[in-house]
Amino acid sequence: MILGLIINNISNSLNGSSRHIVYIVLMRLRRCEGSLPAFILLFIQGFLLCALLAVYEYAPEADAGKRQNSIAPYLNGATNCLPVMYTLYQDVHVMIWIGFGFLMTFLKRYSQSAVGLTFLLGAIFFQVALLCNGAMHIKLGNKAYLSVESLLNADVAVATPLISMGALLGKVTYIQLLFIGTVELIMFTVNKYVGEHLFMVVDAGDSMFVHVFGAYFGLAVSFVFGMKEKPNVHHLEGASYQSDIFAMIGTVFLWLFWPSFNSASLTGDDQQRAVINTVLSISASCIIAFAVSALISKNNKFNMIHVQNSTLAGGVAIGTAAGMMCEPVGAVVIGALSGVISVLGYNYITPIIQKRLRIHDTCGVHNLHGMPGVLAALFGALMAILATETSYDYSLYEIFPARAPSSEIKIAEMRDTYGISPGLDRTAYQQGGYQILALVVTLGISVVSGLITGLIMCTLIHGWMAKEQQFDDETVWELEESQESCQKNQENEVSMNNM
Repeated sequence: MILGLIINNISNSLNGSSRHIVYIVLMRLRRCEGSLPAFILLFIQGFLLCALLAVYEYAPEADAGKRQNSIAPYLNGATNCLPVMYTLYQDVHVMIWIGFGFLMTFLKRYSQSAVGLTFLLGAIFFQVALLCNGAMHIKLGNKAYLSVESLLNADVAVATPLISMGALLGKVTYIQLLFIGTVELIMFTVNKYVGEHLFMVVDAGDSMFVHVFGAYFGLAVSFVFGMKEKPNVHHLEGASYQSDIFAMIGTVFLWLFWPSFNSASLTGDDQQRAVINTVLSISASCIIAFAVSALISKNNKFNMIHVQNSTLAGGVAIGTAAGMMCEPVGAVVIGALSGVISVLGYNYITPIIQKRLRIHDTCGVHNLHGMPGVLAALFGALMAILATETSYDYSLYEIFPARAPSSEIKIAEMRDTYGISPGLDRTAYQQGGYQILALVVTLGISVVSGLITGLIMCTLIHGWMAKEQQFDDETVWELEESQESCQKNQENEVSMNNM
């Protein structure tokens, strides 16, 4: 539109051949105006390429220039195979691209965008997350190491903006989602550094750092949207029979692979406990979600929204304490409680926050990620307070490094025999207090940065989707039915003219 006005003004002010040349150039620019998103994506990939080149180099175990990697297969039968972590990385990979993508396909006219934009944005956010993580590990004069562990950490980080995307799905463009996710990953990295390195808290399944942060960041952006325009029910916002079935694909994949997500960052017995605790917790949330759904729904029937989402709440709720000695009963109870909270949230809390706070939550991330994530943080703090050397032995100081003794006399045997490093002499209650502090800081950073990001979007990044474009794949995708409709209209016009 702007280029059209420029073309008209310049055409009127010039004469002859110069007018013709300038007109041709401007017309070509006008044709390129619709291709702006494509050029933006090309620019982003070029920038990420240069940034990765500046930040990373292969880790020693992946570097062909290291002689030990060349001769290792011939020394005592040793092999330089992929680590076990690669299996967990692939599980998390499936969760991000299939689980999250298909979980959001419940919208009857936005399924292609749910899967397709998750595919696109996930690939971009993966590289952004690599850069953010690498920037935290660069040493003076040296680049950060790129390994399978780096890829795993990036995948886990990508879940954060995809959770926020669930709160905004169908209401913003993918360029806006790209901006939101990039800012969010930067703030996520800062928050995780504060929690893990400054507060030295435990969050094995990243329930605080990923789920709580992603949920409340997205809700904060949605709140800014609600200030601009009161959220109302859109005629395309509902589900269809087919779209609900596709969404269940995402649910089942997430349900199956959640133990890998919660245990990927752990090793040894901690990892085994994380798998056991997660399976028990997510199984309990599945059963209780079905039960509560039937109790509160009309005619005591199951509600598909509850089944698609609340059945997964146990995976979030056990995340912080996944590697701790919760005992089977603790894992089952926390999973069951999360199932109750999640279903009740969908049924009662979501309508309230939309009506009173003007926060529209498309996928209900507050009920699947927000509240269960807060529950996970509180349960983790409780387990930290209950942890003693009697029940954990020296593993206590591996799980809670800050609780290890600081004096040389006390740490000598632990360090020499078990490799435990000196800690900060924290008591159980102090560790529990820091766990709560990390939750409060996570909530603060996510909400404040989400509000600021939303305000920036409203001022610098033009507006939001028009009402008629929301929740409709036709805004972004070429749809066969649309092309067939256009062709029929053209045929009808021709037949009318011939009459």
